[in-house]
Amino acid sequence: MKQRVGVIARKIGMTRVVEKNRVVAATLLQVDSCVVRCKKEGGRTSLQIGGGVKKKVSRPLQGHFKKFGVPFFGKLCEFFVTEEGILPEGAFLKPSHFVVGQCVDVTGISVGKGFAGGMKRWGFRGLPASHGTSVSHRSHGSTGNRKDPGKVFKGKKMAGHMGCSTITVQNLRVLSVLDEDNLIVVAGAVPGSKGGWIKIRDAVKVPLSEKVFWPGVFDLSAVSTEAPSLSEENL
Repeated sequence: MKQRVGVIARKIGMTRVVEKNRVVAATLLQVDSCVVRCKKEGGRTSLQIGGGVKKKVSRPLQGHFKKFGVPFFGKLCEFFVTEEGILPEGAFLKPSHFVVGQCVDVTGISVGKGFAGGMKRWGFRGLPASHGTSVSHRSHGSTGNRKDPGKVFKGKKMAGHMGCSTITVQNLRVLSVLDEDNLIVVAGAVPGSKGGWIKIRDAVKVPLSEKVFWPGVFDLSAVSTEAPSLSEENL
């Protein structure tokens, strides 16, 4: 099965879109993706994507970016592709890489909630409000059984850290693409806070639209012809 590269974007926020006499909740994503390198290893091909131009990065990364003649990026990730989806190094991907109506899978880091109890974390109902309950109204209650098995099973739902997890939401529909503003509008909510990094790729459980472009929509003119220098000012 043919596979294209995805893009990385920043979450701008949510809005609503009127569509066919109904209101749809939508998320605005600002695309910021540049192909840094193409790597073939273990029989698979991957494209490294960079985003978020930075003035200062570590010296190893400076050498890495200089080697491929691209700006300094603060965010790097990789996407597996097939031979049909290989893009030239230094290509800046456009929002029109995706088409209106197609489904995409969106991955982000959820908002951190800190240490949360069972009622907030798992939706437990808690203990009775009266009739002898003392100090433990919001407790999750018993966690075990008896002498056999004599232990708490792994994965038991209890209080603990909530959020800050990598979450993928599948099959979100693309409502609009705006190349002039580098924006993609998708239906529904996307994990993460405003300004957080989001990975967008073609949906894996839905057939790819025949309208998409191969290997993708990109711009080579946005890349500087000279690689950033490794001067002391950039350290």
